[in-house]
Amino acid sequence: MSIAKVHLRKLLRIMYADRRERRKLLVDDIRSEEVKAEGENGGGDFYGPFWADAKDHVAGISDLRAQSKLRIESNKARSRLYPLLTESFLNLWNEKIRWRNEKFETYPTSVKAQFTIDELKATIKIENLVAVKIPDGSSRVIYPYFSETPVLPDEGARLGFWALQQALPNVRSEDFRIIDILRRAYFRPAEVLMMGNEQELFVAKYGEILKEWARIREDR
Repeated sequence: MSIAKVHLRKLLRIMYADRRERRKLLVDDIRSEEVKAEGENGGGDFYGPFWADAKDHVAGISDLRAQSKLRIESNKARSRLYPLLTESFLNLWNEKIRWRNEKFETYPTSVKAQFTIDELKATIKIENLVAVKIPDGSSRVIYPYFSETPVLPDEGARLGFWALQQALPNVRSEDFRIIDILRRAYFRPAEVLMMGNEQELFVAKYGEILKEWARIREDR
């Protein structure tokens, strides 16, 4: 079951999609699993090249606007969303993440991890974070949410922070950030206000998704 080992951002999207979109996302996931089972290539990650360029921009390796233009030239399917993602990320980076113009250094290795929810026999993957160190000893460990729909609500950010803490227990909880790029939304744990029921809520929502996935597959 592909949805039983899933990227956090994909899971959050499914959790907060409306009924129609949620079913479509689950059907697409089942089809993707079937394609892989037949040994075929299901295609690449649409957002992967953009985020690789965004991380290089943060590290001072390249310019995101220039790279986005090159990405669009190589694949016209990116022509609508890549400019929006680029301007939204740069706005967040310049006005929210670096608003004090602090010096920083990027982590030399990619930050990624995963954790298992035993009662669901499921694993959540955490990858493609941007991590920077600030001279005061703190860090910013930034997790991106890319999707046009649904908007990531405060509750979704709460569940996202809970998942990040489970996967990366050595990172201080106050150092995590989640960004809903297209909305230019910037979430910090102190502002989202964790309520203590995040684990229960996460497991309940994920459990329902797993059951719905299984029902849809059985009916196909």
